[in-house]
Amino acid sequence: MKDIDGLELPKKKIEYLMFLSGTDHPVRTSEIATHFGVDPSTVTKTVESLAESGLVDHEPYRGVVLTGRGRSYTSFLIRRHRLLGLVFSRYGLSEGEADRQARDIGGYVAKDTIDKICASLGHPSVGIGGTIPHDYCCCCPGGGTCPETREGE
Repeated sequence: MKDIDGLELPKKKIEYLMFLSGTDHPVRTSEIATHFGVDPSTVTKTVESLAESGLVDHEPYRGVVLTGRGRSYTSFLIRRHRLLGLVFSRYGLSEGEADRQARDIGGYVAKDTIDKICASLGHPSVGIGGTIPHDYCCCCPGGGTCPETREGE
């Protein structure tokens, strides 16, 4: 995703997107509220904001789904999390500690920094939690797509 810096969203919105990325069906706002232990009206406000950003589609009484842009953004979030976890694990943190630290600070690390970390690590394909997705990114700074993975896959 070329048009992001990775610092656009607060932690709660990132958590909602990650939750939605783990589903293959429209998710009702009541399900999201139950999962996060918040009031449904809070979820509705957050979902409306995500919809205005073009990251989700929300059809009242039917559910919330990621848009193509939302799937691409979530792919970046996964990439950032797994790369940061990999860095932390290489410096002695257990997998669980690395995962927690990556979750806690991920929202403060910009995309260009993640691209540089990825390049410095040799564009790893696996990190904490699974496969590291790559976009047009650091491995193809001229704007092409990486041979290993295409954006959104």
